[in-house]
Amino acid sequence: MNTVLILGTRKGLLQLEKHGGRWQVVRQSFIGDPIAYSMYDPRNGMLWACIDTGHWGQKLQRSKDWGETWEEVATPQYPEGAEISEGTPATLRYLWTMAPGGDDRPERLYIGTEPGGLFRSDDGGESFQLVEGLWNHPSRPGWFGGGRDYAGIHSIIVDPRDSRRVLTGISCAGVFETTDDGATWRPINKGLKADFLPDPDAEVGQDPHLVVASPTDPDRLWQQNHCGIFRSIDGGQNWEKVSQKDGPANFGFAIAVDQRAPDTAWVVPAESDARRTTINGALCVSRTEDGGATWTDLREGLPQSACYDVVFRHALDVSGDMVAFGSTTGNTFISENRGDSWTEVGGYFPPIYSVRLAARQ
Repeated sequence: MNTVLILGTRKGLLQLEKHGGRWQVVRQSFIGDPIAYSMYDPRNGMLWACIDTGHWGQKLQRSKDWGETWEEVATPQYPEGAEISEGTPATLRYLWTMAPGGDDRPERLYIGTEPGGLFRSDDGGESFQLVEGLWNHPSRPGWFGGGRDYAGIHSIIVDPRDSRRVLTGISCAGVFETTDDGATWRPINKGLKADFLPDPDAEVGQDPHLVVASPTDPDRLWQQNHCGIFRSIDGGQNWEKVSQKDGPANFGFAIAVDQRAPDTAWVVPAESDARRTTINGALCVSRTEDGGATWTDLREGLPQSACYDVVFRHALDVSGDMVAFGSTTGNTFISENRGDSWTEVGGYFPPIYSVRLAARQ
């Protein structure tokens, strides 16, 4: 079993494997095309690529053989008559993320998009339908863009205990939950703060940058938020800010949770929402092992001067003791000891949009 490091970059999809003690690029796909997100589906061995071609729009490709060959499939389309706001037709602008739909539904897939639509497939990606229960939520016309023109669904969590329960993270709206397979949705943002709003405690309008759940305890949720790091121990019904007091672990985009220990998580801190660069020119990963009560700065092997890297929301991943991330300047690092030390596996890659670790037989 080999670990594959899958990088979605501004200039194509890269796959790296470790051979002879060194991580090497073993396959390149879609050279020159921005890969907004890539996902490996362990249920059926399918590799997916969300491609942002700019003028030519969004493209969706899949591969059954780890990228040796690819097949284009139709992208999700908003139904006729759907509007972002009155008089503004809803059209697909960006493919933010993908997620498998649960082990009990091997043909189900989800895609999160801009302008805030969640799409679902029940035929393995042959076709996608808008989840109208979320799109028609009364608060949806008030959702707004966090750094983009319109709201974007960037986080999708399917409860492994009950695939009818799904959580989405939306910029800028917050976290929404369904327990009836998408028919109805409700915001679960109690305890979050949006200091950029007139009402920081608003039920809708929060700005999670990424939301993740513990695989072993799905009620333990983490999010890297525009206003700090937050954690929930009750499935998102209540959130608590767990940013590091007087330390770097606060603002950022990416967050990853340990696959076995639900109180262990990693973030890659940035200076602030205004600057969006490393803190004092030094690249740092922060890890907590006690639910955010304390944080440890992990710097061994990372540049500590004249560094301006920022890590996007999908560009950090963890698998076992392995943690990997890539940055906006194309630097990619991996740790095989839970972040205690780091090795650079690429310093001249294009800007990194997504990083995923997958097992290949």
